[in-house]
Amino acid sequence: MDFEKRLQRAIERGEKARAAADRVDAERHLSAEELRDVYSRGRLELSEHIEHCLRRLVNHFPGFNYASILGDEGWGAKITRDDLIARPGRPHETQYSRLEVFVTPRSTASILEVVCKGTIRNREAFHRRHFQRLIELDLQAFNAQIDAWVLDYAEQFAAQG
Repeated sequence: MDFEKRLQRAIERGEKARAAADRVDAERHLSAEELRDVYSRGRLELSEHIEHCLRRLVNHFPGFNYASILGDEGWGAKITRDDLIARPGRPHETQYSRLEVFVTPRSTASILEVVCKGTIRNREAFHRRHFQRLIELDLQAFNAQIDAWVLDYAEQFAAQG
């Protein structure tokens, strides 16, 4: 086979590969309304999972107060606790602990983002974010990440007595 025929076949293969990639991109591209629907479903499922995890955490650590987060900051839940520390010969000290996990409001970027902020005894333990593009949304991965954050907070809180 001469070079000219092989060149022509290589060009045809390249064109077919480009056409296939374009079809995949077109299938992955969602309309604005579809993106809103995907975001809303994801936000609802994740906020329910967040609520479930934090309510279970409150059951293991008495003294925490549970509250839902609904509004400008996002959708999710938080738990807070104030401990009064009394030491002989020293003034009383208040130590604040909290864990907030919430889905951020939808922005112009086509992503779904979850934020987690943890404070243990007046010290920030962590501030984490996890996001995915809406067209690639994997809610199981989000749920696993939220579980890991809550478990990490529980371990750190228990370790600090």
